[in-house]
Amino acid sequence: MRDPRRFTGAERAEIWDRVAGGESIPRIAASFDRYPGAVRSLLLQSGGVRPGIRTRSGRALSMDDREEISRGLAAGESRRVIATRLGRAPSTVSREVKRNGGRSQYRAQAADRRALRKARRPKASKLAQYPRLRRVVEQKTRTQMVTPTDLAVVG
Repeated sequence: MRDPRRFTGAERAEIWDRVAGGESIPRIAASFDRYPGAVRSLLLQSGGVRPGIRTRSGRALSMDDREEISRGLAAGESRRVIATRLGRAPSTVSREVKRNGGRSQYRAQAADRRALRKARRPKASKLAQYPRLRRVVEQKTRTQMVTPTDLAVVG
């Protein structure tokens, strides 16, 4: 029986590295004890183009900030005291705690996972949405020459 779980971040990175190195999808899939379709699905999620590394805005709460909030709540500190220590507005800490279960249920890791999930754009990339565009881009990047006429053909 093949492994039904999702690929971890490290596994995804390894798959992209191996594809870039020219290894076949069936061979990659076998090394992870998965079906080739699972690897293909992963690659097609971003239109066959390796997705960029996700980064957070400097304004967003970090995992360290969330850990500090969690420790402060466990110690019985007020949201205002926690906010002052973080250099944030009290309303920021209050909203963060409220949207993640309140004072008694706040967990930093769960809050961080939720924030990352909510920050994702639901929109697929242009190359994922338009297979003809993807084929033109792939073809032209191999030849290193794209003209405006090439892109007009896709539209």
